[in-house]
Amino acid sequence: MVTSVASRVESLASSGIQSIPKEYIRPQEELTSIGNVFEEEKKEEGPQIPTIDLKEIESEDNEVRERCRQELKKAATEWGVMHLVNHGISDELMDRVRKAGQKFFELPVEEKEKYANDQATGKIQGYGSKLANNASGQLEWEDYFFHLVYPEEKRDLSIWPKTPSDYTEVTSEYARQLRALASKILSALSLCLGLEEGRLEKEVGGLEELLLQMKINYYPKCPQPELALGVEAHTDVSALTFILHNMVPGLQLFYEGKWVTAKCVPNSIIMHIGDTIEILSNGKYKSILHRGLVNKEKVRISWAVFCEPPKEKIILKPLPETVSETEPPLYPPRTFAQHIQHKLFRKSQNGLSK
Repeated sequence: MVTSVASRVESLASSGIQSIPKEYIRPQEELTSIGNVFEEEKKEEGPQIPTIDLKEIESEDNEVRERCRQELKKAATEWGVMHLVNHGISDELMDRVRKAGQKFFELPVEEKEKYANDQATGKIQGYGSKLANNASGQLEWEDYFFHLVYPEEKRDLSIWPKTPSDYTEVTSEYARQLRALASKILSALSLCLGLEEGRLEKEVGGLEELLLQMKINYYPKCPQPELALGVEAHTDVSALTFILHNMVPGLQLFYEGKWVTAKCVPNSIIMHIGDTIEILSNGKYKSILHRGLVNKEKVRISWAVFCEPPKEKIILKPLPETVSETEPPLYPPRTFAQHIQHKLFRKSQNGLSK
């Protein structure tokens, strides 16, 4: 079943509606915390998401390298999210990735429908919108394009956008460079737990099995942004998530009981620690609750790449080195697939939970 054009949020947004359908309106208890994202982003007071400079992460100088690692550790322990700068991926490549995704979303909806996914038959890759199967039965103000981008031999290029013509080339190069960045981060996070450098990488599948899934999120302008969310509050199930965006604010993190809006830091990549690393580290590294706001004035686009372990091959549980008599395991052993099912079940039972 191909979803009808009318069910795309972009079609709804461009139809001239002044008020949004009730399926998109958040519950009362959430509405009190949804503000104007542009005003929220300007706020200087209160906690701010850390910015981590990775320039010295592989420095020859031990002391300099260690300082960089400790900053990364602090951000991963206290926040579980950070802006990465000097990450080694060129501004030019990031710009090309953004342009390619933007050009695809500028195509007429009818053209994008040729790439439509079909969740009912398990065809999850392609162009889609959230179906009302989430906990609240509610919809989110976004359309998206989802596809596996690495390892290269596991890709299905037949469903990748043909327009623009450089989409595959640019996205593939970005995926290769992100994969190398993921290795660097996983190495540093391993060492900071007192593990061997390659340990976390191995535990999440290594070069052969760790999957990089890209989701381009397209958040159209919303006539009533104070009533909707682009993406509802959740933690990522991944090991790590890397996010590029088009410099329109929207990401919020739930930190110390309050929603904190991420600033737009030029040339940065936002990185989340996902549930997988939280579990392996026995909760020492945090997977933070986050959500996406929308606005009236500007379309927001983000490019999220989820680094995920294989669904069945690996049992996720706290590593023995992270457990002690005083720090018993906080998570039972589960495969990645079981963790996802557990989250969906918990969510349907009692709202947000890991």
